[in-house]
Amino acid sequence: MATFLRPLSYKYQWLYDTISRLAAIPVGGEKKFRELALLDLPITKDSKILDLCCGAGQTTKFLVNYSTNVTGLDISPLSLEKAKKNVPQAKYIEGFAQKMPLPDQYFDIVHTSVALHEMTTDELEAIFAEVYRVLKPEGIFTFIDLHKPHNPLFIPGIFAFMWLFETDTAWQLLKTDLSVKLIDSGFSILKQKLYAGGSLQVIQAKKPLI
Repeated sequence: MATFLRPLSYKYQWLYDTISRLAAIPVGGEKKFRELALLDLPITKDSKILDLCCGAGQTTKFLVNYSTNVTGLDISPLSLEKAKKNVPQAKYIEGFAQKMPLPDQYFDIVHTSVALHEMTTDELEAIFAEVYRVLKPEGIFTFIDLHKPHNPLFIPGIFAFMWLFETDTAWQLLKTDLSVKLIDSGFSILKQKLYAGGSLQVIQAKKPLI
């Protein structure tokens, strides 16, 4: 169970943005944080990119600098309305990540930023299957999310953040090897890198050529 701070952070955009900026300080600020999952990817202006669980467009605004063909998907109509105002260059679709109203083999890249820790284990498996479905052969799934720190200096910070803002699914994610689940879903791992004392992980996984 999360405290009252969690719903407040979603209700008030300024609070959410402040928390995000503070959390990004260990990796060099929000811009660098939002771009960590995009490093070394073969993105062109024509790449079809899906920003999965896009929220109010916090990362979408960086993705549109890479490509003119960005789609944001989220289950919250309120968040999508905010995203349309914040980043009008992208297209937006309302839907569940576990059952996307999107065509097969359409996207070159599927990206998500600190959203997977909101999901149960069963939901993660369904999402990975859906990402696999909507990606083109040799398409890439890339994300940044929470990870159990290996540097003890970072443990108090991330644990305090989780006690204040997160739910049981976030604690479960710290025990989950996402790379194994991705491999079980048919992906091959291109890159797995830890940041901020191990409290953040970036994974880039590739759908094989069929």
